[in-house]
Amino acid sequence: FAAILVFLYFAYLQTDFPTLFNGNGIALFTALAVMVCAYAAMRAAGAFLDWYAEEGAPHRGASVTSIAGTLKQVANITIIVISGAMLLGAFGVEITPILASLGIAGLAVALAFQDTLANFFAGVYITADRPIKIGDYVKLENGDEGYVVKVGWRTTQIRTLPNNLIIVPNSKLAQSIITNYYSPAKEMSVVIPCSVSYDSDLKKVERVTIDVARGVQKTAKGAVPDFVPFVRFNDFGDSGIKFSVILRVQEYTDKYLVTHEFVKALHIRFKKEKIEIPYPKRDIYIRKG
Repeated sequence: FAAILVFLYFAYLQTDFPTLFNGNGIALFTALAVMVCAYAAMRAAGAFLDWYAEEGAPHRGASVTSIAGTLKQVANITIIVISGAMLLGAFGVEITPILASLGIAGLAVALAFQDTLANFFAGVYITADRPIKIGDYVKLENGDEGYVVKVGWRTTQIRTLPNNLIIVPNSKLAQSIITNYYSPAKEMSVVIPCSVSYDSDLKKVERVTIDVARGVQKTAKGAVPDFVPFVRFNDFGDSGIKFSVILRVQEYTDKYLVTHEFVKALHIRFKKEKIEIPYPKRDIYIRKG
């Protein structure tokens, strides 16, 4: 179509049409060229965004499709506005006052929809940068945690373990410190704090604890069977010596069951081995006289 338009333009110059149209023929061809370019730009933008949504949806969730559709509408409106201004200019219409009016109107709209626009662009950033994605288990800086179930153009929805829904505006989420327990991988370490009496044989404590931990790693659901657990003594507490046991689970929520099984097994084994688990106590001396 562009080639036909160019051909007609040169044919126009070689005929009496310029006189017939009173010199407005150039403006007419300019208008046709602007409309052709605008149509091509809208088709190209639409095709790119459709491709982006189709390629991104399997990896980034259905929110990509929603945001891509919104971006397509924004792109089309932008192209139409720019094309309209060019068309008016081609026919000699002074567009400076119109642009000034549009600028004032645009500023008013931007101020009125400031929060909405902030949430929209934050949603685009979250979808493009992918700090989180649908299915991830995340923890917000205020302590809320759960599975990401939707990243929309205005809000992100997080489902907690008690099956409640937390709805966070995208602008606030983009500014928050987020812990993503599924990135870079789902598998993670679990640190379980323990303590024993000051009278305990620490070599025996370490040996028994590791033996119990290995058993839990091999049998507990959600544990990583081939991981070798280890113990680290780390503090002299008020009532005993503190240490940590490091286990490994397949994903964040598995830590609850693995910790549950380990604490039960360690308690039974410590009782059998006569290893004392201390509890807070105070010695009170009463002075006579």
